[in-house]
Amino acid sequence: MQKLLTRIQATNSLLCVGLDPTGDDAPATKRLREVIAETAAYAAAFKPNLAFFLSRENGVALLQQTVRSIPADIPVILDGKFGDIANTAEHYARFAYDVVGADAVTVNPYMGDDTIRPFARPGKLVFSLAKTSNKPQHGLQDAALTRGGSISDWAARLARLVDEELTESTIGLVVGATEPANLAKLRAACPTQWFLVPGIGAQGGDLSATLRAGLRADGSGLLINSSRGIWQAADAGRAARELMQEINQFRTVKNPAHA
Repeated sequence: MQKLLTRIQATNSLLCVGLDPTGDDAPATKRLREVIAETAAYAAAFKPNLAFFLSRENGVALLQQTVRSIPADIPVILDGKFGDIANTAEHYARFAYDVVGADAVTVNPYMGDDTIRPFARPGKLVFSLAKTSNKPQHGLQDAALTRGGSISDWAARLARLVDEELTESTIGLVVGATEPANLAKLRAACPTQWFLVPGIGAQGGDLSATLRAGLRADGSGLLINSSRGIWQAADAGRAARELMQEINQFRTVKNPAHA
């Protein structure tokens, strides 16, 4: 977690650059190098999506190569949405941290806290799915609970409870930008936790509404992810810089060093 905080302080950025490589292997590999080089100055973190690498014959090697090419002071969030029982999750954690070299992961808490704890190593950051940005025809997250609230509310509470229990790691939430009212509700329920926020741009999330709903009082607490919007841009560096600047326009408190 300290690596992320240090990076945010150094760059005054809450931008997470998603790496979802599309296309054939050779052009995708070239584009990965370009995007990382062009956006590194503006990125608080990079988020490679595991599925976009595993679908390739040499995908693990490409993922390792990609992580090694990211400057050492920029955190890497491996977006694997891991969600299995504890003994299996231990192996996923070894893969994410020891094989790939990630600093953080995304996990699916559907099977309970067993899916979170193996990833909660000292110094690591775990983002647990709460309210995602997709809009399924038949979804689970909005299902009402007899105790009140929804499954997404309980997922957030579970992550908060584990975060409060574990002092050597940090448990945050994945909360989509497509429903600002839900984002505000989860921020009220989890006032101090970090949120990883997909859904800006291609999925229709409104940046200003997202920041108003989710920023903490200190103007922080959110990582705004952009994947396709940067990957598909003619100038990835310009797209990243402009989004970072737009985010900062809505932050109520900025790093004094960059004021």
